Amino acid sequence: MTHPRRRLVIVVRADPVICGHSGEARNLAEVALTRGFDDVRLLTWPIPALQAAGLPLKPLDRLLPYSPGITVERPEPVGDYRVPDGRHQAGLTGRLVELLAEPVPTTCLSMYLVPHTTVVMDAVAAARAAGFAPDVHTIAKAVGSDVTNVIRSCLREGRFGAATVLFTTFLSGDEVVAVSEYTREEIIASAEQVDAHCGTTFAEQCRRRVTVSYPPIDSAAFLDLDPAQVDAALARRGLERDGYILFLSRVTAAKGIHDLLDAFGKMRCRSRVKLVVAGTGPALEQVREMARQDERVVFLTDVDDNEKPLLMRGCAAYVLPTKPEPDFVETFGIALAEKMLAGGGPIVTTLTGGTSEAVGDTAVIVEAGDVAGLAATVDRVVLDMSAAERQDLEHRARARAMRFDRAAVFDALLPQHANTPAGQSVVPGQEGLPGRQALPPREAPVVGVS
Repeated sequence: MTHPRRRLVIVVRADPVICGHSGEARNLAEVALTRGFDDVRLLTWPIPALQAAGLPLKPLDRLLPYSPGITVERPEPVGDYRVPDGRHQAGLTGRLVELLAEPVPTTCLSMYLVPHTTVVMDAVAAARAAGFAPDVHTIAKAVGSDVTNVIRSCLREGRFGAATVLFTTFLSGDEVVAVSEYTREEIIASAEQVDAHCGTTFAEQCRRRVTVSYPPIDSAAFLDLDPAQVDAALARRGLERDGYILFLSRVTAAKGIHDLLDAFGKMRCRSRVKLVVAGTGPALEQVREMARQDERVVFLTDVDDNEKPLLMRGCAAYVLPTKPEPDFVETFGIALAEKMLAGGGPIVTTLTGGTSEAVGDTAVIVEAGDVAGLAATVDRVVLDMSAAERQDLEHRARARAMRFDRAAVFDALLPQHANTPAGQSVVPGQEGLPGRQALPPREAPVVGVS
């Protein structure tokens, strides 16, 4: 039996989930094929399980195909109805043990600590206990909701045992990374609270070990867009170039969609531009009801990855007024970086969580939750901003966002493979620990009117 020379396994909620980290997994997988990995696998969930969870999903018939060499595996659950929870996790863990049992040097990256890092660590422990002696290097990546949805809920509810398990699992990885500097700081702050209550030493370990790896983006999908394709895509939607404000994100309170709808009703520019809400999410029906009598608001729930950059390129402004909520804080803003690459109208956003790490000084900033300020700022951008100022923001934004190109991020995450041609293995003895991308400087933001 012929085995691959080198394997990368990414355990993640992959497509069709509408989630920035699904895109991260896809982009890292594609680059891995050019960096000496001849077998790349996304280990993820059966689609019925994703549908049952209520996650926002892309149209199944329009998912972009992966390159040959990338396999998406969706293991079936283990056990029957008498195992009400953990059946799918057991399927993921068992399949990973089977892969680790093969004599293939493997890098295993998990995104989301709960449950994907648990899957990886359980599988590695089981493979070693069984005597398989896997040649495996593990990387645990903490994304935003690991902190905002999981760790913080443990702290709010006084569930320090669960928080202890989470930190222990995270720190058991060979390497531990965070999706942004903001996320890293929040991990350390949460660890300090657990230490204070439990007498543990998680914070010191996190300060010493956690590094930052920003989300990888396929810049080629957003650059050099054909103007004819942009116009054709807009025409299919009944839109015109610079004739709409775009909100393209998950439709949820933390993304500021309610504030944007309120602000749009107060904008002077609403007579010139429509508001396009592109996406799905838990607040969609509520938001539809709010806008039921406003013919200037357009909802698009079926935007795919091909159409997304075209809508971004054609808008008069891209508005993401994200704000902190108990269960979510924007820890980077992948859509912001994608919009920076696509060009088009300026970005209007807030300095919430890690958004400043994405946009730097290339966006127009409003105060989170300030509806009147949001309306005035969008009016200024659409009605009063000069063409020269718009062009300056566009060019600087694109230049900044190139640091998040998927090849650059991959090579910083796994530098020992950065110069490895496809199909070649790393030279033994030259497998140093992966380094990290330098953190972008925190430039002063462009402040909007209030």
